[in-house]
This record gives sequence, structure tokens and C-alpha cells, in this order.
Amino acid sequence: MTQRRQGIANDLLQVGRGILMGGADVIPGVSGGTVALIVGIYERLITAISHIDIQLLRMLRRGELRAAAEHLDLRFLIALGLGIASGIVALGSIMEKLLTGPQTRGYTLAAFFGMILGSTWIVYQMLDVRTSRRRWEAVLMALLGGAFAYWLTGLSVLGASITPGYVFLCGVIGICAMILPGISGAYLLLILGFYPTLTDILHRLKDGDINFNDVKTVALFGLGCALGITGFSKILRWLLGNYHSPTLAVLCGFMIGALRRIWPFQLDLTPHTESLKLKHYENTWPTQWGAYEFQCVGVLLMGFAAVVILEWISVRRHQSPTPAA
Repeated sequence: MTQRRQGIANDLLQVGRGILMGGADVIPGVSGGTVALIVGIYERLITAISHIDIQLLRMLRRGELRAAAEHLDLRFLIALGLGIASGIVALGSIMEKLLTGPQTRGYTLAAFFGMILGSTWIVYQMLDVRTSRRRWEAVLMALLGGAFAYWLTGLSVLGASITPGYVFLCGVIGICAMILPGISGAYLLLILGFYPTLTDILHRLKDGDINFNDVKTVALFGLGCALGITGFSKILRWLLGNYHSPTLAVLCGFMIGALRRIWPFQLDLTPHTESLKLKHYENTWPTQWGAYEFQCVGVLLMGFAAVVILEWISVRRHQSPTPAA
């Protein structure tokens, strides 16, 4: 009975982590992969997704359903997926209001900025930098990852035509970005010019306004997502297995470079536009420091401290000796 309760408690924990990931995924500039890394399930998630392979198909063909579920870590994926879906639905509208409000946008971005900055420190502690050579290798890989993410988050929206092949490519690119810390899948779809199209289609489908072209577009996008995530997760799993520290260093760089997108102090270039997906902002440095600016810095520091303290508590709890029976 105790084991069953522990299993249910663990499922609820994964749902909670999924809700945080889903809430992050609706923010252009924040990645669900970053949240997965912060809450300590990133490598487990990549491993589970990468197990969608030939071995899984063989198990299913032989009717070995229990073995297939264990191979896929299905219970974990279901709980996490339920949380992600719930987070997108429950937090989507809340996040949009927070991110379009003149003052609440700064506070929200500051909180995420601090939490992501704190998570980079945690990732750094995972690196093997015991020798000078490994330390410099980690710095170089982090700089490369950071430069790429900084460049990527500064790109303008592309004006490509929405063809079936382009829709499929958007699915591949978008889903790969969603599992990379620091790189937002929603933001990349925004750059590719497909994000407004996709959200408009999903709103029409939700309202029951269904037509063949919309269904075909969603199907092509979904196929791109499916192939992209299964293939890319295998590459990530191999990199983490064979080049663990350099890979984490690159991911750490991604997170630092992508902070450009969620800088707390931004100028609204489209003040008369209400929809978040159509708004444009420009990073600025405050010309005057008043209560609002200092409050944003305070929120940022609290976000940083919250992540570091929670990680410290988690480490202390795992290091505590088990009391004798």
C-alpha cells in the first residue's frame, strides 16, 4: 500500500512538473526544456522519448505490453504529458495577460530571468571541470552555445510562404527547440512565420470550424513534430551519454544566450496591439531608476535565489543518511 501511495505521489509530482513546463512553453522566449532541466527530469525525458525505437515496435508486435511500457517509461510520460497539456490550457491565458500588461510583463520576465540564471549555475555544477583543460573546454562550448542562442533570439520574422513542406519543417524545428533548454519552440515558430497560422487554426478547430486544409496542416505539423522529436532525442541521448559535460556546457550556453529574449526592461513597439503573438518589443536599459526598476531587480534576485535554494535543499535531502529501522 505504501509503495502504491509513493507511486501516486510521484505521478502527481510529474504532473506538477509538466504544468510548469506547459506554462513555460506558452511564453515566446522560454523553453519547456529549461524547466525540465531546472526540475531535474531533463535526461530522463530525453531517454524516454529516445526509446520510441525498433525495440519498442518489436515488443508491441509480440504483445509484450508491460515490457514496452517500462521500456518507454510510459507512466512518467503520461503524467508529464498530462501536466504539460494542463499547464498550456490553465496558464496560457494567465501568462498572456501577465506578458501584455505594462508592468506585470517586467515582473514576469524578471522572475523567469532570475530562475533561468539560477539554473545555469546548477548546470555548471554538473560539469566535470576538475582539470584546466576540461574547464576551458566547458567555457568554449558554453560561449559557442550562448553566441548561437543570442543570435537566434535576435532574428526577425521570416516571410516564407506556408507550403506543405514548410509546415512539416516547422514541426521538426519547433519540437526540437522545445526540448532544448534556452531555445523556445514558440519563438522559433514565431520567427518562421508559422506561429500565428498555427494558433489561428487551433482556435478554429476548438470552435468546431473544421475544414480539410486546416486538418491537413495540423497533421503535417504533427508528423514533423513526431519525426523531429524521436530523431533529435536519440542524438541528444547519445551526446549526453558520450560527451556529458561538453553537451551540458552547450545547453548552459543556450540558456544564457537566450536570456536576451526575456530581458525585463523592454519597450513596447506595438502598444495598440492586444494579442501577444502580434506584439513586438525592444530591449532597453532604464534611463531612470525608480521603484518599478528596483522591484524588477528584486523579483529577479528572488527567482535566482528560489532555484538555488530549492536545489540546495534537494541535494541535502538526498545526502542525509537514512534513519535506522
